[in-house]
Amino acid sequence: MSTAMLHGSRIVPVVVIDDAAFAPDLADALAAGGIPCAEITLRTPAALDAIRAVAGRPRFAVGAGTVTTAAQVDASVDAGATYLVSPGFDEAVAERAAHHGVPFIPGVATATEIQRAIAAGLDHLKVFPAAAVGGVPALKAFAGPFPDVRFLPSGGVSAANAADYLALPSVFAVSGSWMVPSTALAARDADTVRALSAAATAAVAASAPTR
Repeated sequence: MSTAMLHGSRIVPVVVIDDAAFAPDLADALAAGGIPCAEITLRTPAALDAIRAVAGRPRFAVGAGTVTTAAQVDASVDAGATYLVSPGFDEAVAERAAHHGVPFIPGVATATEIQRAIAAGLDHLKVFPAAAVGGVPALKAFAGPFPDVRFLPSGGVSAANAADYLALPSVFAVSGSWMVPSTALAARDADTVRALSAAATAAVAASAPTR
């Protein structure tokens, strides 16, 4: 697993959407801004329909976020999600994702959780909530004992600090919602999403490449 599942993107927009009909325009806006992926969280009734609305688009990877049960794994894969993200680690969710052959990025916040995820065969992990567990210094500390793990910091990641996280060799991408603010989604404002995505892409362009 690598950024290939994100079509090479080092930014994963966290999308909380209430209007599935806007999803295609949202995907177009993100892609036009240089971000060819989105994590649509299962926090709203519209989420699965939104995933379904953009699934299969060429050169755009749609994933499901806030996946916390095996049943949600099934529903997300059925809707067309090509990767799954969770705020925590659950063996049943990991096993169900493996059953479907879909990349799964569980959330971790401690060394113990990282070890449990590694034991389950996972090496791309979401550090959540990144800022609350120590931010960049925490990621640097985790990299020492877990040199083969690559991290996706999420929670408190913003336009102001995304490049700091991405400069770490252990970080394969960052996750956040600053390019898809709720106000823009509510207003169906694709232009704002496009502009914020382009700015985010430009801001991280100089960060260290993944490995």
